[in-house]
Amino acid sequence: MNIAVITGASSGIGKEICFAIQDRIPAVEEFWLFSRRKDELQKIANQLFCPTRIFSYDLTEKEGIEEYRSALTKDKPSILFLVNAAGFGKLGETEKLSESEQLKMIDLNCKALTAFTVYSLPFMRRKSRIIQIASAAAFLPQREFSVYAATKSYVYSFSLSLREELREREIGVTAVCPGPVDTEFFKVAGNEGKLRFAKSFFMAKPKKVAMQALMDSVLKRPVSVYGFSMKLFYAMSRVIPDFILIKFLRKFYT
Repeated sequence: MNIAVITGASSGIGKEICFAIQDRIPAVEEFWLFSRRKDELQKIANQLFCPTRIFSYDLTEKEGIEEYRSALTKDKPSILFLVNAAGFGKLGETEKLSESEQLKMIDLNCKALTAFTVYSLPFMRRKSRIIQIASAAAFLPQREFSVYAATKSYVYSFSLSLREELREREIGVTAVCPGPVDTEFFKVAGNEGKLRFAKSFFMAKPKKVAMQALMDSVLKRPVSVYGFSMKLFYAMSRVIPDFILIKFLRKFYT
């Protein structure tokens, strides 16, 4: 049984990647979808042509991760695609954000992603693909996104390192690094008035980001960056010292 495993599948990029895989990867025979919101997962399952298993869990808790591990051990599927799209961010000064919120970011964005990746690897084969949803925030430390940007830097680095480890097995790993995307992210992040310019100028549609991510994954690209502006930012981050770019970004937080 060839499956696609998608976390954060109830909305945003995770949701759109479900449909992108369905439309373009006919070898996938079943979807395993993870999110806290069971009702939203069911709506997506009703729109998918393949059989779909719903796992409604908060992945910052161990229960959902262990349930995934147990399902893999029991069913022994062949994972064609693993998409780690679950994640969230909180905007604000580190001292003012609650400790619990910041630790939950680490739990979901880093620990859950790592656990799903590690548990999936024994069930992946040649030409399987891993898509890790990082962020353009991975390229540069960002004021008032300190923990979030750090978690995405982890995802970016982990993905590129893992890609090299899996090269001989011909398992591809792609880090997806979009800028602002028109999802629920900023509603959850809070302080929606901040980053107003960045949101209005750089905002991308999740469907387009998802389609680009899938294409880049199939083409074995290590990094997927959607849109000219974000590709330019990525290139700048490679050659311009961090302290200069950090000063430049300050104006977006006012």
